[in-house]
Amino acid sequence: MEQFLGEKAIRLACGHYEAILLPEIGGNLVAFRDTLRQFRFIREPGPDEMESFKKRPMVHGIPVLFPPNRYEDGKFPWNGATYQLPVNEAKTGNHLHGFFYNVPWEVDDYGADESSSYVVVAQRVTESHPAYASFPHAFTIKIRYSLSEDGLQQEVGVRNDGNEPMPCALGFHTTLNAPFAPGSTSADCRLRMTIGERVELNERMLPTGRLLALDEQESRLKGEGTSPFFASLDNHYTAAPQDGRNVMELTDTRLNVKLVYDAGTAYKFWMIYNGGGQGGFFCPEPQINMVNAPNAPFPAEKTGLVSLAPGEVWQETSRLYCVG
Repeated sequence: MEQFLGEKAIRLACGHYEAILLPEIGGNLVAFRDTLRQFRFIREPGPDEMESFKKRPMVHGIPVLFPPNRYEDGKFPWNGATYQLPVNEAKTGNHLHGFFYNVPWEVDDYGADESSSYVVVAQRVTESHPAYASFPHAFTIKIRYSLSEDGLQQEVGVRNDGNEPMPCALGFHTTLNAPFAPGSTSADCRLRMTIGERVELNERMLPTGRLLALDEQESRLKGEGTSPFFASLDNHYTAAPQDGRNVMELTDTRLNVKLVYDAGTAYKFWMIYNGGGQGGFFCPEPQINMVNAPNAPFPAEKTGLVSLAPGEVWQETSRLYCVG
């Protein structure tokens, strides 16, 4: 095991790609680089940011969100019971982003062969796990990252290890540099995403029950592309796959190089956050379910919340890769 700014790290390398995962800080994959062209696709924490990153690693790397985003008053109704999640966002009075983004993950396996480099990390929740008190289910989350000449692949599985159906609510706060290339600026960046309708949020950042048509800039986002910083964004959208793919594409127009994030169609919603639209980074966040899904004023089938039967596994594969 290697070190990254004083933290235990696993480094993946294949060809001119490298990636770094921090197993003890949320199992967060904090770096994905093209070493030949000096591209840094993922926003990495710097030396002066590590302490704040450990407390709140939301805007660096690929934080794991289970459950993702906000839940009103921390309440999570399920099968006749109501789970009480910690209210950890004082300004909204909500629970935010789940249990696993800043805790240690187990390293199940890592290694390399002639064509790839990989690591497998896991969370195994039993009655003794801190999350169980708020989310009383036994389950396993396993993530396998592999690096090859085809880029970075993420394979995720959630297995219900208990005897009762459990809700499966998962997302990733994927944080990308814009620009990712040295010498380019935010003005060189064009973003496309397979979004459908905007989910209207209230002042507590919770769905109101209305789906909104896309405005002109959002329509460009879905179509030919636009700046990731056309406005201050903390917006929620339905996913609307195109040609069978649910993707984000970030193009450096100066170099004519495109980063593709093929999230997978099992993620039914996106969040887009851009830090106030100041430039430098943004977060295309795929998630299985709508914000506040079990409380949201929508029919259950519209919220995307998945029920896993005992022994059942939810899984999806995502890829980040470069074209050009």
